[in-house]
Amino acid sequence: MNRGQNPESIALAMKLARRDLRGNLKGFRIFLACLILGVAAIAGVGTLSSSITAGLRANGQVILGGDIDIRLTHRGAEQEERQWIEAQGNVSEIQTLRAMVRDLATDRRTLSELKAIDNAYPLFGALTLTPESGTATPDILLQEKDGLYGVLIEQSLSDRLDLPIGGQVRIGELNFEVRGIIASEPDKASQGMALGPRTIVSSVALNETGLVQPGSLIRYHYRIALAPGKTVPGFYEEAKTAFPDTGWRIRDASNGAPGIKRFVDRVALFLTLVGLTALVVGGVGVGNAVRAYLEGKIMTIATLKCLGASSGFIFRVHYMQVLILAIAGSLIGLLLGVGGSVIAAQFLASSLPVPPEITINAGPLLLATAYGLLTATLFTIWPLARARETPAAALFRDVVSVHKRPRPVYLIMLGVCFAILVALAVLTSQETWFAFIFTISIIGIFAVLILVGYGVQFVARRLPRSRIPSLRLAIANLYRPGAATNSVILSMGLGLTLFVTVALIEGNLTRQVQEQLPEKAPAFFFIDIQSNQLDDFVSTAESVVNVSEINHVPNMRGRIIQVDGVPADEVNVAPEARWALRGDRGLTYSATPPDGAVVVAGSWWPENYSGPPLVSMDREIAQGMGLDIGDSLTVNVMGREIEAKIANLREIDWTTMAINFVLVFDNNSLQGAPHSHLATARADGEAENQLFSAITNKFANISVIRMKEALQTVSRILEQLSSAVSAISSITLVTGVLVLAGAFAAGHRKRVYDAVILKVLGATRKDIFITFLLEYALLGLVTSVIAATTGWFAAYLVITDILEAKWISLPYTILATIVISVLVTLLFGLLGSWRALGEKVAPMLRSD
Repeated sequence: MNRGQNPESIALAMKLARRDLRGNLKGFRIFLACLILGVAAIAGVGTLSSSITAGLRANGQVILGGDIDIRLTHRGAEQEERQWIEAQGNVSEIQTLRAMVRDLATDRRTLSELKAIDNAYPLFGALTLTPESGTATPDILLQEKDGLYGVLIEQSLSDRLDLPIGGQVRIGELNFEVRGIIASEPDKASQGMALGPRTIVSSVALNETGLVQPGSLIRYHYRIALAPGKTVPGFYEEAKTAFPDTGWRIRDASNGAPGIKRFVDRVALFLTLVGLTALVVGGVGVGNAVRAYLEGKIMTIATLKCLGASSGFIFRVHYMQVLILAIAGSLIGLLLGVGGSVIAAQFLASSLPVPPEITINAGPLLLATAYGLLTATLFTIWPLARARETPAAALFRDVVSVHKRPRPVYLIMLGVCFAILVALAVLTSQETWFAFIFTISIIGIFAVLILVGYGVQFVARRLPRSRIPSLRLAIANLYRPGAATNSVILSMGLGLTLFVTVALIEGNLTRQVQEQLPEKAPAFFFIDIQSNQLDDFVSTAESVVNVSEINHVPNMRGRIIQVDGVPADEVNVAPEARWALRGDRGLTYSATPPDGAVVVAGSWWPENYSGPPLVSMDREIAQGMGLDIGDSLTVNVMGREIEAKIANLREIDWTTMAINFVLVFDNNSLQGAPHSHLATARADGEAENQLFSAITNKFANISVIRMKEALQTVSRILEQLSSAVSAISSITLVTGVLVLAGAFAAGHRKRVYDAVILKVLGATRKDIFITFLLEYALLGLVTSVIAATTGWFAAYLVITDILEAKWISLPYTILATIVISVLVTLLFGLLGSWRALGEKVAPMLRSD
């Protein structure tokens, strides 16, 4: 060696690290598996999310139906507005509403989402029909022929009414002939949630149905393909200058399907956080693997120290080994994550409005790699630092030696890694508050499980000595040096807690929708009741036997444009209240407080009030917007701006399913505006069908929503969402099982030693087996009880405090968690100890 050369250089440390890794990687299999799974999940979610977003962005014109979409509610554009719109480029006008479709052959009827289109539709993309619809274009099929206009329907409507091509239906007061089945509708994703299958007619035909009446809930869309030279930003500026108070809503193709985009972003956020949780759980496996590896290298480390190697050099050699493996595991995880996202994109293509465009963005991949390397470092520093500080003589004495606490510099390194990990999770998220709460919750659960692990050892150490030898040994094994108690509780506890929380929330919501809400809910919601029909409607409903609780309120749509004088798009609003500022909101007026609501601040106006506009507001939404009694709210209703003073705040129990609105105006401010009415009614038994027939036979324009069908739709959505979330959450559980297997595998050497000593002292294989069985059963039981309790508490808070619903006990979910946890712990514990039971005594003693 050259004089002056550092004998403990980085190059030498790297050389020894590489040489040691070539010798044996067996102890790092769980290490690699945990890192690969967590990194793959995060990289895959990030890549898939960016691919879906890229697909939505690239096809924004098709999804929206144009470069620009202008929407008006209740009314179409006036002549001056229409002339200005037509001057911007090519224009297509459509109208959307809900209407009843009746099969004239069978008299069966159902609610449908009706769309009326002009000859220019669609400006982008194509409306395609099934092969049996023929080769004629949609605009030809919708024209009047032999006294009947054509109608195009979705396959689900054809199936529901057993309606063939050529059949006749009645919509409003006009008969139509079914001339085609819709295969794909280019702008369907921009239309929002549907309560029924799609039906398409021509705009000319819609005007003859009698459905277009003052106050009818019709949305008028004007799609524009901008003329050459015109830009989207320029359009917004011109529209604001030309019609500052018109009340229309404008969207552009950069976000053609905002609902889908928000859903994808939030699901991606949740999945990323779940992947990070799995990675943190895997970090326990990383720590176990490093600890087990170092225990196998005790003699080597002690020898190197005796030969003069410094503690820092020992640390560098083994940290480089971990870093090399972490980089390799992260790269494999990236490849698997990207490959998995490509496969997932193929499966999801048919469920999305446009197929994802596979894009390999550096951001999600770098983030996943950073998570992997930080997690590996975080859980490696502690065992390496302890080995660094332990004297050579103590290393020769193995695990019963007292290890020194790591130096402050390593504790600082731990803190820095932890802070960076939390900062990445929170600051790289679009929903920082949700990410912060989720991260803090996981940290809290992790801390609780660590305390539980130490608590179990503390209690086990102080329990009275059992007279049953197997039980006494099983309890002693929980707190002996090198016990796997903490590792087992951490690895299984976090995954089980997340799983229990999701299962209990899903179970409560499903039971609410399937059992409790139907008992409270009215049988029907009736919409678009005209003012001159209201008395006749009520008398018709009352004439049906066993129909009760017929309630009705005025109904119109409006958009909040100012919050206490500040433009709505400039207001800082809490996440839970942002939906109230998106698009139009339902409005009503009333002389008295609505049913199912309690005034909690301010007071209701007199029944004969005739002063300046007043409004009653939902308390939670008002608090989310920073509003209180006396503040103002400006709402645009059919192009007219109404500034109202907040007179009172209400607490609304939405679970009663009574008619309620976030905004209720005084009975004078909106009474003169064109509007329709909304009604509900309860019906028992056969009266439900009789009421449905009576209303739809007499009032062609009134749309009827069966609450049973609506709740079934919600239930299906909840079940699908829950299945997806449970499957994703199971990643954490799978990682926990891997860590569990690694913890038991790491303790195999100690198990062999224990079994040999017990055999020398006279224990039989059966005695040792029962001892191990009791130990693992106790570990599984404690872990499952803690996880079930923590998960129950978290789910209870979500249901009662956040969702404000009634809690439903689900004991079978808790019981299943306990049983599964005990069985899994027993299975992996006994698999890890089975070979130890068969070890011969003499060879083992000779080797030691």
